[in-house]
Amino acid sequence: MEKQQEKNNNKDYYSIDVLHIAKALWRRAWIIAIVGILTASVAFCYASFGIEPSYSSSVMLYVNNTSISLGGSNFTISASQITAAQSLVKTYSEILKNRTTLERIIDKSGVDLDWRTLSAMITAAPSNETEIMKVTVVAHDPYEASNLANCIAEVLPVRITEIIDGATMEVVDSAVPNVNKIAPSITNYTAIGMILGVVAAVIFLSIAAMLDDTIHDEDYVLQTYEYPILAKIPNLLGGGSSRYGYRRYGYYYQSKSRSDNTNGGVK
Repeated sequence: MEKQQEKNNNKDYYSIDVLHIAKALWRRAWIIAIVGILTASVAFCYASFGIEPSYSSSVMLYVNNTSISLGGSNFTISASQITAAQSLVKTYSEILKNRTTLERIIDKSGVDLDWRTLSAMITAAPSNETEIMKVTVVAHDPYEASNLANCIAEVLPVRITEIIDGATMEVVDSAVPNVNKIAPSITNYTAIGMILGVVAAVIFLSIAAMLDDTIHDEDYVLQTYEYPILAKIPNLLGGGSSRYGYRRYGYYYQSKSRSDNTNGGVK
């Protein structure tokens, strides 16, 4: 009865030897390094050859907000009122993302795109909290991105004057092709791949170390079972693991026996 109760008590908790796990990870550090290099190489190849690069091109537009009439009501916005200017930029951004505006841009640029796809490629925001609106187009071709951005600079001012009486927009800076890709970042992909590989290897080896109940040294016996060590058998052959030493001993014994038999000796 007491043995059964002691057995049940032993099942109530499970201790984790952090030092044992650390030693196991240190002994297999080469595995962690190899896994990290392999995953980094896979991520590098995927970013270099598996993902189509993206390019961006931007156009700058000035929002003229000196006097605007909307719905028969006139109101004036001071250039120092940054919040009001940003509200106009948000309004113009909504007009830009409108289906009618985007379809006009597609017709003018001659690209084969759906208006929803084009909408996802465009971002518009105030430039440094000013009345200047920055429109950025991201595409897989740098010349297509600049072409779309310049078409926006032509279509959007006309579209705004059709909707808001007295509102005008002026082009501050036209778009030019930018051959430097913005995505994917090969460095980031490689670093993330290496980190994920190292973390996965560490987790796998840590679990293997926790499930490993092999006695590796006397410290493991003392800390785990609290049993006294009566004797320790040294490795008289030295150098290498016990498995390697066993093979060496077996080879030496056979050679000596064969030599004794040849010379007429007795093993």
